[in-house]
Amino acid sequence: MKQTLLIIAFLISYSVFAQEHAWVYLNDKPNSATALANPISILTQKALDRKAAHNVAVDYNDVPVDEGYITQIKAQTGITVLAKSKWLNVVHVLGTETDINALTGLTFVDHIEFADNNLNARQSQNQNKFDIETNQTVFNYGSATNQIEMFNGDDLHLADFTGTGMTVAVLDSGFPNVSTMSGFNRINTNNGILGGYDFVDRNPNVYAYTGNAHGTWVLSDMAGYVQDQFVGTAPDAEYYLFRTENAATETPIEETLWVEAAERADSLGVDVINTSLGYTTFDNPNYSYTPAEMDGQTAFITRGANFAAQKGMLLVNSAGNSGNSSWQIVGAPADSPNVLSVGAVNASGNYASFSSQGSSAQPTQKPDVVAQGQASFVINTNDNLITLNGTSFSAPILAGGVVCLWQALPTLNNQQIMQLVRESASQFNNPDNFLGYGIPDLSLALANGLSLVEFQNETTKLKVYPNPVSSLLYVEIPSQYDTANVKLYDILGKKVLEKTVSSTQKKINVSNLSKGVYLAKIEATGLSITKKIIKN
Repeated sequence: MKQTLLIIAFLISYSVFAQEHAWVYLNDKPNSATALANPISILTQKALDRKAAHNVAVDYNDVPVDEGYITQIKAQTGITVLAKSKWLNVVHVLGTETDINALTGLTFVDHIEFADNNLNARQSQNQNKFDIETNQTVFNYGSATNQIEMFNGDDLHLADFTGTGMTVAVLDSGFPNVSTMSGFNRINTNNGILGGYDFVDRNPNVYAYTGNAHGTWVLSDMAGYVQDQFVGTAPDAEYYLFRTENAATETPIEETLWVEAAERADSLGVDVINTSLGYTTFDNPNYSYTPAEMDGQTAFITRGANFAAQKGMLLVNSAGNSGNSSWQIVGAPADSPNVLSVGAVNASGNYASFSSQGSSAQPTQKPDVVAQGQASFVINTNDNLITLNGTSFSAPILAGGVVCLWQALPTLNNQQIMQLVRESASQFNNPDNFLGYGIPDLSLALANGLSLVEFQNETTKLKVYPNPVSSLLYVEIPSQYDTANVKLYDILGKKVLEKTVSSTQKKINVSNLSKGVYLAKIEATGLSITKKIIKN
């Protein structure tokens, strides 16, 4: 009996303390951008020369596993780090099943794969909500559900695009309690507030001014987080907070302070600027603009916004709350064609009567798009969830979604991202001055963006010339393809010619074809591009 108990005890001890091998997959490489900008820091010159000789790009996979992450893994109870792989962004560890599973609590761990596949099967059978969240970003949005689901921003979060690696500047009128509120614990704990400045009082402490909380409310719609009650639309982005607006007055100096802040944002590498401010009339009527001057180029702040867009930043601005007033139209800088202006709808997606409208004086459709701005949820300075009305809130709600979209499509520029947002909107083919192009669908924008990226990647390598063509058409295919099949179709869809091309056989004789327009479909494994050809 005693011997049996000893055997049982041994088996229990073995099952609890047996050392297992596992691969810990990490979800990012925080310093990848810096490393890729200076590839000699991660590869030898010989390696760089070899890659260059064979047209092999230095990419994310060449960046080493983050040493800070490795250090944190080593510090966990019962864990021994044995090896790592930069190509797979993985750390090989040794430990008990329990200690290894505990690593999923580290925010940078994507998932774990045991060498013993039986343990992986057991994990799958016993998977719960926490297990799912190690592979997907699953939020309970609580009160914020409608305002993000309206434009399918939650789909981007599920795809793990939550703003990580993106930098946002918020230009507003005051940010009291941001550094102390529990509603900003997530971003403060992650050091997500990179800095700030009060341009109005020339004070490096952006929290010193407590006379207006508008910026705090606005920021909460992007960066706020209350477990199971509220989630901002870009909770993992990084932020700069700039006070440029003096809420007590309305003077032209605020326009200039805004431009100063935009210049500061550019120098700091900011990706997106959100502004829930607008300028039309001032305390001194001699300074006021006329509606006709909301033409995308006259107002000082608009001229500054146009420069900011030229520098590559994406500007998201509230359309204004003048829909019910005599002014009525979208103000500056949202009047700029280079600014994504956001109007307001209610929770059902219907026009909110206070939302500023577009005008024939404006060179492009305004507002550009809309999001929920009536009864929008925000976190106030007392950490309470409240509802407020205004395009001040529809703008940051959508801005956070745009930040996540750009994170997913980093090779596209600011204008391309804005156009994807417009084209995804509910009434893109029939815009009006109330909703602009309508309510965006960021899930659709992402899908269209991925297609655009794939198309750009291939078309930059593929050449079809001359066009128009008289006799010989040349098709140069990307170097990674040995051959490609080229089919020409007439305007009725009838195939009129088919030929295989290669790196050495590029010519196609089209002299027998009649004059007109043809479609050339070029196909290889993983490649399918259609180009319009004109035959002279």
